[in-house]
Amino acid sequence: MIRTMKSGDIDAVADIWLDTNRRTHHFIPSKYWENNLEAVREMFPQAEIYVWEENGEIQGFAGLTGDYIAGIFVKNHFQGRGIGAQLLNRAKEEREKLSLHVYRKNEGALRFYQREGFHVQSEGTDETTGEAEYGMCWSR
Repeated sequence: MIRTMKSGDIDAVADIWLDTNRRTHHFIPSKYWENNLEAVREMFPQAEIYVWEENGEIQGFAGLTGDYIAGIFVKNHFQGRGIGAQLLNRAKEEREKLSLHVYRKNEGALRFYQREGFHVQSEGTDETTGEAEYGMCWSR
């Protein structure tokens, strides 16, 4: 079930954020994600966050700021079950267009977004990590 994040969800969402970033961005030192965790936790209440909850457990979430997808994160053992696609579809239902950035080396995410109708609009480098990234967009 998809619902809006509640203040009591922040710990679970932060744990998913950290674990997923460590695993999917193996090309970036784990310390980078650990050092940014508290800043991200402080941003959660300012973002629009949808969580996927099943049997009382948050299994994934999508974070948006306006039409920008800050990220879609699903716990490792729940990936491949369509949770990310359903979270993305929720965002698509409420917006005419969406944009995001994805690291070029994150091939799984790149394939996911392309399969979901996103197109590469730009190429650049993330200044904080030095990693190559794509700017992608989707519109109705």
